[in-house]
Amino acid sequence: MPERWTERFPELRRLEPGIERALVERSRILRVPKRTVVFAPGMRAENMLVLLDGTVRVQQVSEGGREIILYRVTEGETCVMTLACLFGHDVYSAEGVAETDVRAVGVPKSAFEEFMGCSSVFRRFVFASYSTRLRDLFSVINDVAFARIDVRLAKKLIELVDQAGDVEATHHQLAVELGSVREVIGRQLQEFQRRGWIIAERGHIGVIDRKSLEGLASSD
Repeated sequence: MPERWTERFPELRRLEPGIERALVERSRILRVPKRTVVFAPGMRAENMLVLLDGTVRVQQVSEGGREIILYRVTEGETCVMTLACLFGHDVYSAEGVAETDVRAVGVPKSAFEEFMGCSSVFRRFVFASYSTRLRDLFSVINDVAFARIDVRLAKKLIELVDQAGDVEATHHQLAVELGSVREVIGRQLQEFQRRGWIIAERGHIGVIDRKSLEGLASSD
């Protein structure tokens, strides 16, 4: 018997019984191992993807190899890039990579289009998901274009630091997260270290003055 994954989403519990049954029967559960490329530039979207467990990182890679993380799709979320491709009958322009083992629902394109046309409940669920993810994407664009890199880096360090005060991340990884370059991140980490806020080592950062980092992070 197909898994009734729709019960995990309050919005979809209001689906008409016939529509809910058809949606479950026509979708399939996908299991994707960690580090698998879920989609890549030039590929066509064949399914609407809804994550049940795990995280997918969606990133853009330039011709020169520079990377920027656009957003992450986590449990209970859909992928705005996939929805955009389904709406526009277009190909992907970014890459999606499983950061963890992932379990997701794949709603085939034919079923997606049919339910969008016949179910107002399904349609609202899709557009609400699209709107939320689009706001997240615009937030990333705004940060990259207008926010100060020192403020953004301080926020990222606070986000990543563990209970022991450690951040396990390289300069390159932080640059990808923030849409910057390794050299800029390196210079800013050196400045934080000069101020006595952190100790930066290869592949590891120790936060020793979290309060000062939090003060900078909230200064925007």
